[in-house]
Parts: sequence; C-alpha cells; structure tokens
Amino acid sequence: MANLKEVRNRISSVGSTMQITSAMKMVSAAKLKRAQDAVVQLRPYATKLRGLLVNLSSNSDSGSVFSKKRDGKNILLIAVSSNRGLAGAFNSTIIKKVWSLVNNEYKDSKITILCVGKKANDIFRKTEYHIGGTDLPHHLNELFDGLNFEKVVPVVDKIMGAYSSGQFDQVHLIYNQFKNAAVQICNVESFLPVQSTDAPEHKIHTDYIHEPAPETMVERLIPKMLRVQFYKALLDSVASEHGARMTAMHKATDNARDMLKELKISYNKVRQAAITKEILEIVGGAEALSS
Repeated sequence: MANLKEVRNRISSVGSTMQITSAMKMVSAAKLKRAQDAVVQLRPYATKLRGLLVNLSSNSDSGSVFSKKRDGKNILLIAVSSNRGLAGAFNSTIIKKVWSLVNNEYKDSKITILCVGKKANDIFRKTEYHIGGTDLPHHLNELFDGLNFEKVVPVVDKIMGAYSSGQFDQVHLIYNQFKNAAVQICNVESFLPVQSTDAPEHKIHTDYIHEPAPETMVERLIPKMLRVQFYKALLDSVASEHGARMTAMHKATDNARDMLKELKISYNKVRQAAITKEILEIVGGAEALSS
C-alpha cells in the first residue's frame, strides 16, 4: 500500500489535471458556439449555389474542364485534420479513412495526399503519398489561424489549376462534418470533377431567360462554388474539432473526479492504518514497560 505522501501527491496531480480539463472544456464550448454559427449560416448559401449550378448545367451544353469526367487514375485526397490534439477520435477518424481509401477504393491508382492541419501532415509527410515537390500549396495548417474566405481562395485556385492542367483526374475532400457537439460524421466528398446531385431540392428545373448565356454563368459559378465548398468543409471541421474536444474534456473531467474520490478513500484508509499502527506501538510499549 502506498504511503501518505505518495497518495497526497497523486491527489494533487489529479486535482490539477481536472482543473486543466475543465478549463479546456469551457474554452472549447465558447469557441464551438462561434464555429457552429458560422457553418450553419453558410450551409443554405452553399446548398442554393449548388442547386443553381445544377439547374444551369441542365439547361446548357457547358463544356467546362471542371465538370468533365476523366478515366485517369491520378487521385488527390485532401485530408482536413486539426493543428491540436486532445480531441478524442477527431483526427484518428480522418487518418483511418484516408488509409482506407488508399488501401481499398483507390489501391490501383496513383494517390497524392494534401494535408490541411498538422496532425494529418505529421502522419503522411513521410509517406510516398505526400505532395512533396508538386506545385500544390504547402503549410496549409496556417489556414486555421484566423480562418476566412479570402485565405481559402488562393488555395482552391491552385488545386483547380492542378486539375485543369491534367495533373489529377479526381479530387476528394475528407473531413469531419459537424452534426452536433457530440457527433461528427467523417465525410468523403467529391470535389472535382463537379458532379450533379440527385437531392430533391436540386431537381427543380425552371426555364429562365438568362443573361449572359447559361454556359457563361456556369463557367463563372463553378470556381465560386468550389471555393465555397472548400471553405464550408474547413468550417465544418473547425466546429467538429471544438465539439469533439469539448466532449473529450468533459469525459476526462468526469474520470478525474471519479479518480479523485477513489484516491481520497485510499488516503483515508492509509491514514487510518497509520494511526492504528501508532496506537498498537504505544500500547505495546506500555505493556513492555509495565512488565
């Protein structure tokens, strides 16, 4: 059995840890509210923009390079993780999903992985799939420092440039989609080529008089839609990260509290055992003197 000093040290250590996890939970809860508001406000706009693009595409013969399907096997996977840990399974879910795509769905293809966030970059930077010497953007973990639409535009433009030049035949986004504070959905979303959707809200075809022509509007809308899509994925990921961290820190705080109760019981047992031992020694000494 541990002595009193060791138990006191453990109680102090667990108490300090509980204070840290509780503070991290409160910070994540505050950040989650702002991130959740941002992604919830953007979703209707992104959905309507895609619906408008689908409607225009159905009424035109647009030959955009970004909407033509290719048979090649050069695949770009964009893995969106976080820069920090202590968020439960948030990062490991993304990493496992990327490895699953590499080893199963696209095992016969040439894979390139573009990492957004330090955690994914730490895993894939030493593999053969890392962007390495390509002209794709590097150091994308900096996007999360004051994330805004203006910072996303040049990144998406470089990805679009690599696709239009024939460097890649397909581009996919892998990110955590925010549902609520406790639930994040690992989402694999096709980024390029631009594909129509079968969602009911996008099936409404209206015969408008277009000015300029539908083909011209499609050419202008596709880059805008791709930028908004990428930005929405990052906002979803940020909100999911804060939700996952808040949940993880809540569980860690509860575990620390339970451990603290057990340690205090152990401390009282050790203290009572020490007192009983001292009483026995005193009684034994007194009996030895009387005899």
